[in-house]
Amino acid sequence: MNEPGPRPLPIELLRSLIGQVRRRFPWPVRPTDKAGDRPPKHPTEPQEPEDEQIGAERYRAQIRVVRNALGDGVAVAPKRGRKRPDDDAEAAYLYRPGVALVRPEDMPRVDRYFEEQRDRYHGQIERIENRAGLVELSLPRRRDDQDDVLATLEELDEAVGKGVVTPDHLVYVTSWGYLCPASEPEEPRSQRPWPPPQAVSEEEPSERDRVRVAVVDTGLWKDAVGSPETPWLEPDDIFADLPDEEHVNPAAIHEYAGHGTFVAGVISCMAPDTRVEVEGVLTNGGAVYESEICAQLHDALTDSDNPQLISISAGTHTRLGMALLGFTVLAAAHDLPRRSDVLIVAAAGNDRTDEPFWPAAFPWVVAVGSVDPDRKVSDFSNYGRSWVDIYARGRNLVNAFPKGTYVCHEPPHVNEVRHFHGLAQWSGTSFSTPVVTGLIAARMRAAKEDARTAWKAVQATATSYHDTRINEDIRIVGPLT
Repeated sequence: MNEPGPRPLPIELLRSLIGQVRRRFPWPVRPTDKAGDRPPKHPTEPQEPEDEQIGAERYRAQIRVVRNALGDGVAVAPKRGRKRPDDDAEAAYLYRPGVALVRPEDMPRVDRYFEEQRDRYHGQIERIENRAGLVELSLPRRRDDQDDVLATLEELDEAVGKGVVTPDHLVYVTSWGYLCPASEPEEPRSQRPWPPPQAVSEEEPSERDRVRVAVVDTGLWKDAVGSPETPWLEPDDIFADLPDEEHVNPAAIHEYAGHGTFVAGVISCMAPDTRVEVEGVLTNGGAVYESEICAQLHDALTDSDNPQLISISAGTHTRLGMALLGFTVLAAAHDLPRRSDVLIVAAAGNDRTDEPFWPAAFPWVVAVGSVDPDRKVSDFSNYGRSWVDIYARGRNLVNAFPKGTYVCHEPPHVNEVRHFHGLAQWSGTSFSTPVVTGLIAARMRAAKEDARTAWKAVQATATSYHDTRINEDIRIVGPLT
């Protein structure tokens, strides 16, 4: 008879139980701490055994939201060195099945490859000219039944050059190692917003004097505009009559609802009288194809009333860590690296890694990480002196959120019911990003400067701090407490 396997030692069982209690009932705040501002546990400190398991469960839950929204329109790429994952927790990034992206000028080489290798595929390639200047390439099915995108791109790397053809990545609402903000929305401990609203100028600005900000996000929950709970979202400042309205069922607030409204609220608090347009781009489970977000940004940049600042609380890791091809083509078409009249500010992501997160990692984009009130890099924030430009507080911000009931879907709070009355508390680089966007907008208005000049002025106000966890000197702007 086989003997039973070893039982956990009593001390291990005790630690496991303590870990579960800690996550369900957080330790009380010390008297010297502000409520909600206690420094987080950093990943270099000891972690309870269940942490990794809960992280994996969160990742599965978040990818499930995207799958439910896009159905067969999403595929999972494995982490480097691993086979195609049967488990979503092994995902490195998400991409569009059967489709790849390529520059128009590279198509002759791609055509030649498929012509020479046609016996390895079923059918022919098909192409769609994307209005952002890309070619969306519908790849033929492989006869060897390997993945039509990943396996084919490996061969194309050898035949036509590494990165000439790339996946159509899914860009998603900024993640915590995962596909979401660093927390699900929480009931606020205060009915006051944080950061607090800045003073409105005595003189009503003309429409020409308002700084124009585009928030590329989940859309706008219109009931927040002019609401008694969120008076800083004024009808004159927020485009509330656009088709990008976010519809919310108050009896069952959906995942990532209110994300764009919250971001707009933070900008409006930091920079009153700013004209904020919330674009409903990330409407499918908080995700959008790279090709589509670039097409919509192209439309915005070619509009006669184009934005001066574009705030993007979204991004992705990529195949081989390479820059997003769609944004590379967009930048070249609109000369974004050299323009001073328009600037993109983007979240650095919440994977607690120094691996580049795109589009934030582009040198012509302002990449924003998150710090806690004690100036330490938030335990969820990405970091890296080579690509994260600035940090601002991203933990426990309070701002506009739909009224109603929300049921948590991520561990360790699955099925926990939360009730909201116009405000929420939320954490992530999603929300440190609009702090920086708002600081730049306020500077543009006060000094009548263009976007890039104002960014340099804001950058000059940063304070330095050496974070021992990541062993880097970081630069911090904006209020912390």
